[in-house]
Amino acid sequence: MSLKISNAIEILKKHDLLVSSSVSDENLEVTNISYNSKEDQSNGIFFCKGNNFKADYLDQAIKNGAKIYVSEKEYNKDVDRLVVKSASKALALLSAKYYGNPEDDLFIVAFTGTKGKTTTSYFTYDILKNAYPKQVGLFSTVDRIVGPNPKDEFKSDLTTPESLELFRDMRRCVDNGLKYLVMEVSSQAYKKNRVYGLKFDIGGFLNITPDHIGPNEHPTYEDYLNCKKQLMINSKVNIINRQTDDYDKVYAAAKETSDDKDIYRFAKNEVADTDFSIRNKESNLNDSVFTYTAESDKAEDLQDKGEYTYDLGLVGDFNELNAGAAITAAKIMGVKNEVIVESLKVAFVPGRMEHINTNSHGTIFIDYAHNYASMNALLSFLKREYPKSKIKVVVGSPGDKGVSRRAGFSRILNELADSAILTTDDPGFEDPADICKQIDEKIDHEKVQVKTILDREKAIREMITSSKGDDIIVLAAKGNDAYQKTKGVDVPYASDPVVARKILKDIED
Repeated sequence: MSLKISNAIEILKKHDLLVSSSVSDENLEVTNISYNSKEDQSNGIFFCKGNNFKADYLDQAIKNGAKIYVSEKEYNKDVDRLVVKSASKALALLSAKYYGNPEDDLFIVAFTGTKGKTTTSYFTYDILKNAYPKQVGLFSTVDRIVGPNPKDEFKSDLTTPESLELFRDMRRCVDNGLKYLVMEVSSQAYKKNRVYGLKFDIGGFLNITPDHIGPNEHPTYEDYLNCKKQLMINSKVNIINRQTDDYDKVYAAAKETSDDKDIYRFAKNEVADTDFSIRNKESNLNDSVFTYTAESDKAEDLQDKGEYTYDLGLVGDFNELNAGAAITAAKIMGVKNEVIVESLKVAFVPGRMEHINTNSHGTIFIDYAHNYASMNALLSFLKREYPKSKIKVVVGSPGDKGVSRRAGFSRILNELADSAILTTDDPGFEDPADICKQIDEKIDHEKVQVKTILDREKAIREMITSSKGDDIIVLAAKGNDAYQKTKGVDVPYASDPVVARKILKDIED
């Protein structure tokens, strides 16, 4: 991989990002690209990015071999440099070029939403990998899959990776023979320009509710919505949940760059002005059966008949909308319906609605639900299925981000839980006790019994051992995560399903 500096200058000028250039040799071809000063920079281009960037980082990069740097101001006048209006936008554009624009060789399907991104991406991935074996990649909150072999699958650290890693992994996909990519696109991906300049073949907007509002994320809901809308503006074909909040604004964003024929709306039950309707036929703790009906001429064009029935292997009627988005994407891509049907029957999403039956300590559900909207969908479903059971929740909230989630957790526990244990969940640089206190302060203790046990494994043990019979235990927000993000370190953690099964083995064997 390489990048000629003259090409870099041309790209930056084209996007009106270049402020000035001080380059001794425009024909220099760098063979390294980085924004981490600790890495080898031999014959490299180094990006000075981030609110906490320090000149010392550039000095270290130069010592490690950097030939040129890109920044929003001059740091070192003795080294070749490109001064730009936005270092993060420059990083995205030049990373794409450095890795040979792999996005041009992939059909990319992307989803955004406050809830459901991961589930919908997995549904779509499962359908496409059956339709196109060994040709589909996945960039999700949980997994990154860049090829057809086990060595090509690894755990993610961000919902949408930094642009350099994003294009690097797209290059891996292409080099491994993949032709299709399914990915989640977070609001932060647009806020921080991780997907700047990237055009998607299909973009899906699932929903939006207030989340990720805080000092380290989005200052306002309006900013959050604006970032979410960017996926519609930057997609050739759009899929929109007709029942999302702020639908009119989302639809208007799609209309900025797409014709009506390239915008598909879907909804549950009877909703006017939609292309596809979902109607639940049966939902229980084994599966969810629903119909998916074409309601417009362009929707009919994607279906041989007006209505199909699907049996979804992942329990919870709230997953039907996620499946609807995946079905629509697959139909747009021409996937045969029998492939969609068989794929959804066996669909599995790590950390989503796993349940464990116990001998005498109730039923345990493990789900990644991590905000008010997703917790409401989950607990409402369980309340309907188990109307006489006590709902008991183990939950925490991450540090350094998603501050608004804390009040959301308080609210949903007041509305639907009988008891809760507050615990640690990726505290970052915050004190987990302070996070739990913020949640606890807004809980009505006359409605909900509350304890705080900061050790997550001990919290789960306490909840399981104190439960019985018909109790429903929900281990929320962490799913299959195998670490706790603490003070900048990924501290190993066995994951909620592993912890729960270990505890049951100890107390029931």
